[in-house]
Amino acid sequence: MRTKLIVNATAGRGRAGELLPQVQACLAGFDLDYDLVYTQRPGHGIDLARQAAAAGYERVIAMGGDGTTNEVVNGLVLAADDGYPAMLGVLPAGSGNDFAYAVGIPGDLKGACQRLAKGGVCTVDVGRVTVDGQSRIFDYGVGMGYDADVLLETRKMKSLRGFLMYLWAAFRVLATDSKWPYPMRITVDGQPLPHREVTLIMIANGPRAGGGFLLAPDAQPDDGLLDVCVADRLGRLGILWLLPHAMRGTHTGKKPVTMLRGRHILIEGGRGLPGHVDGEVLCTQGRRIEFEILPGRLQVWC
Repeated sequence: MRTKLIVNATAGRGRAGELLPQVQACLAGFDLDYDLVYTQRPGHGIDLARQAAAAGYERVIAMGGDGTTNEVVNGLVLAADDGYPAMLGVLPAGSGNDFAYAVGIPGDLKGACQRLAKGGVCTVDVGRVTVDGQSRIFDYGVGMGYDADVLLETRKMKSLRGFLMYLWAAFRVLATDSKWPYPMRITVDGQPLPHREVTLIMIANGPRAGGGFLLAPDAQPDDGLLDVCVADRLGRLGILWLLPHAMRGTHTGKKPVTMLRGRHILIEGGRGLPGHVDGEVLCTQGRRIEFEILPGRLQVWC
């Protein structure tokens, strides 16, 4: 099987680059042949994955974090639309690694390498998010409000990695002047919900975000649906209540959390909304954000 390995050496605060020699030794131990290329700039993974599929590579592996995987997925979907299908492989080496978790790829790189050697193909859904007319594909989820503020806060942090980085950022955001709750209108499969004042909303194709928050614990990446977690009008104390529940996935069914499912979701903000897509910045002032599920659009070696 012709395989291209796309490496983002800066992922996980440089962790991916540090671990690459170990990964290469592990892949050699499994007699896996591949061609390696590095991303050089944001968005480069999209071009590299699309080019690899068009060049006849049957499997394209993303080594990095969820942002790297997102770029490779976007490139593969574009290539498939052009008539050049290829499978996705994942070597999780970032801060969250939430897509790998959703599809059952081991979080340790030795286990992930073994899965590349001995696993098989599974078919999963992806989502499309359109913000004020600009679209991109996502694989595990889009967060808005407080969740996005936490992601933006992690960009200021230089030393921490992984889930601890997201957790510490969550507390740092609590100490700042809050912009939430955000007024918004939410429509699910054509049915408008009552006007909301929302602190956090997650549109999920998988159960986990931020490396350890089970915001949509029942979400499955192959069920043809998007799960929606909405937390209304939470202040600082309310968020402190939510955080430990979100780590265990026990917040569902508890007020003021609402869980929904649908194939098409529309969010219209009364003022600009911050958002992240698969752990990367999506927008800071989104007004109209539209989501749709694309069932079975991605093949993953898992």
